[in-house]
Amino acid sequence: MLDDTPCSPLTAPPRIGVVGAGQLARMMLGPAIELDLPLTVLASDPAESAAVVAGSVRTGRHDEESAVRALAAEVDVLTFDHEHVPTAFLERLVTTGDVRVRPGPGALVHAQDKLVMRRRLTELGHPCPRWWHVRGIEDLDRALAENDGPVVVKTPRGGYDGHGVRIIERAEDAADWLEQHGELLAEQKVPFLRELSAQVARRPGGQSITYPVVQSVQRDGVCYEVVAPAPDLDQDDQQRIQQLAAAIAEDIDVVGMLAVELFETAGGEVLVNELAMRPHNTGHWSMDGAVTGQFEQHLRAVADLPLGETDMLAPCAVMVNLLGGAASELATGAHAAMEADPGLKVHLYGKSVRPGRKLGHVTVVGKDPEQLLARAHRAEKRIIDGPDAMEENP
Repeated sequence: MLDDTPCSPLTAPPRIGVVGAGQLARMMLGPAIELDLPLTVLASDPAESAAVVAGSVRTGRHDEESAVRALAAEVDVLTFDHEHVPTAFLERLVTTGDVRVRPGPGALVHAQDKLVMRRRLTELGHPCPRWWHVRGIEDLDRALAENDGPVVVKTPRGGYDGHGVRIIERAEDAADWLEQHGELLAEQKVPFLRELSAQVARRPGGQSITYPVVQSVQRDGVCYEVVAPAPDLDQDDQQRIQQLAAAIAEDIDVVGMLAVELFETAGGEVLVNELAMRPHNTGHWSMDGAVTGQFEQHLRAVADLPLGETDMLAPCAVMVNLLGGAASELATGAHAAMEADPGLKVHLYGKSVRPGRKLGHVTVVGKDPEQLLARAHRAEKRIIDGPDAMEENP
């Protein structure tokens, strides 16, 4: 593919550089060790989630070109645990041909810039909510009038986990953002029944493989729980949505993991909400619920190794995020949760506790999604609020 053309063949095993040292980079470390892939993370702070446990750490910011270039000089493949690296940095790296950037900037920009994403997916004929490119107050007025109701306004770049998103009823409600950013994306407020997520992994040569489509629930804009596979989604719809995700990955030349977040409407239609080109929160269930977890799969894809099977290890898997609660530390509650439910899997990110912050997640696999969710939420309560909270509220 275009982003790989200037480079000489990869050495075996290729050295992997990950820009960012959050929990996604942290969860790549175990699979990298298993696959004997030397991995270096670029951390802006030595106390970041991955930096405190990685064997190789380079300190520097993702928005400093010298820091990104220094990491690139030490590795064969550059990948990411977030989408916020300036596109121009990556384009220059691709031009020099010194490192393989996966996903390449031509693909990654669709996860970096929501206007670019909406425009390209619309051109390709993929289903999207109705949207408007906002350059001035008059564009917002037009969007509100044509939508005949509230619209969702998004900053084109930099938003995540509910940041950079507003629902507005008057153009003046986004005037400050318009002045700050110069342009915005306005979208139809979709009356969806639920949110779905479809993940696909793709190698440089085009080989791809999809995961089961999952249902996700958000809390204050943050992913809270995931059920795999999505309940009450028949096999034909599963395949249709998987094919959509695979087509998007092919059309925009993704290398690595791609998560396609979707709205499902009452009529059975699915509309693309957002894209993420990296392991994604809605795929954490796969670490314990699939033959090949998403973090191993991402590394396989960017290292151009054969992709692993995505079959589920049980009829159902659920994941619940651990968002900071009343407990000031998680070890005591995690001990109690594991003792109460030995079938539970606990993943902690090594972060300081702060209310609402993503601190880890739990997964459970089995047959009945309702029972699994109940188990996962009992564990969540013990961990984030402490075991005494469970005793007070059985």
